[in-house]
Amino acid sequence: MRFSGRAINGLSRREFLIMTSLAATSLATGCATNPVTGKSQFMIMDEKQEIAVDRQQSPHQFSADYGNTQDRVLQRYVQTTGKRLTGNTHRGQMPYNFHCVNANYVNAYAFPGGSIACTRGILLELENEAELAALLGHELGHVNARHTAEIMSKAQLANMAVGGLTILTSVAVGSGAGSLAGQLGQLGSGALLATYSRDNERQADDLGMVYMTRSGYGPQGMVGLMEMLNSMNRHPAGMTDLLFATHPMSSERYQTSVNHATNEYRQYSGQPLYRERYMDNTAGLRKIKGAIKKMQEGEEAMGKEHYSQAEGLFKQGLDEAPNDYAGLLLMAKCQLVQKQDSEAERYADRAKQVYPDEAQAYYISGITKIRGKKYDAAYEDFSICERRLPGNPNTVFLKGLSLEGGEKIEPAARAYNTYLKQIQQGKQAQYAYQRLKEWGYIK
Repeated sequence: MRFSGRAINGLSRREFLIMTSLAATSLATGCATNPVTGKSQFMIMDEKQEIAVDRQQSPHQFSADYGNTQDRVLQRYVQTTGKRLTGNTHRGQMPYNFHCVNANYVNAYAFPGGSIACTRGILLELENEAELAALLGHELGHVNARHTAEIMSKAQLANMAVGGLTILTSVAVGSGAGSLAGQLGQLGSGALLATYSRDNERQADDLGMVYMTRSGYGPQGMVGLMEMLNSMNRHPAGMTDLLFATHPMSSERYQTSVNHATNEYRQYSGQPLYRERYMDNTAGLRKIKGAIKKMQEGEEAMGKEHYSQAEGLFKQGLDEAPNDYAGLLLMAKCQLVQKQDSEAERYADRAKQVYPDEAQAYYISGITKIRGKKYDAAYEDFSICERRLPGNPNTVFLKGLSLEGGEKIEPAARAYNTYLKQIQQGKQAQYAYQRLKEWGYIK
């Protein structure tokens, strides 16, 4: 086997010239009519591409957020509430799907093809179904106004101009497995999420109000949502950092919702908020609210590198909810960072038992086994992870690392080569390239 290098940011000179030519063409032709406003909008993605990108990327973010909740009542409730809104949107033909993910931080997000998720952390802050409808309506607003697709179009053009798209699911490591644990806190960092402008947020608020009121909810739901977000924005905590980084908040947005509810949408003020229905369907979630709050505090402590404090908080959370998938993985990560590898492995293995269909437990378990030099078991974990969640080049790299540890050089070289076909920059790429060179596969 012989693997050839690449010339410019991972591309040959010819490929680079093709890409830059395509970028120039896109500048001239990349416009579309916005389905909401009817005005011209910069866009180099069509609807099929929006859906394809969504299907490729959203599963990775959902897994980074510890997968869909296993509370079937809650998951079905979020799906039903979201579907109730879609018939009143501007793009009713999109394949919308709605998720409650196990992440503890406070946020909701949308991918361009209509995949929308809210975290269990934000559901604990809502008071009624109308507020949930406002939240999901806001995210539907981003999809319908094609905000995410526009942001991705601009990013894609910029990447094309410098010679290649970046795959965001990779997590950098040092030489080998030694520094993997230091990166674990970044797995749910929201690298795939769009960052919206204040104008985007205003338009999504307006559309959310339209969609929820037309679907039978009182406008006070939007007011309640904005009041909660505005209060959090005035007293920020670590668990809201990503929310306000991707969805900028202001007191103006809250006041606008009050004005709309009082004036333009006054005719809908008699429509219900469905507080009791919300409480019934979130009962299982609220039963472990104390545990989730401890996990939130633990994640904040992890972010500050106060690992002993974080461990204590995760333990308190797991005492209350011993089979909580997110809590088990957070404890596993915390143990890894502290080089308590056997304990990390124990928690990761418990997480696999609790949620065998979700990928991240196998990913973390594989890391613990690499650290314990159990290379065959690590390879098996990463192989299962890849089957559960295909398309993450980082998993391919870790399979190669497992094979290398087991002295299976030829299959390790194939794995590293596969990785380098997708990622050409960063410490992992440097490590893979150096190994291939040392083994004689690259001259």
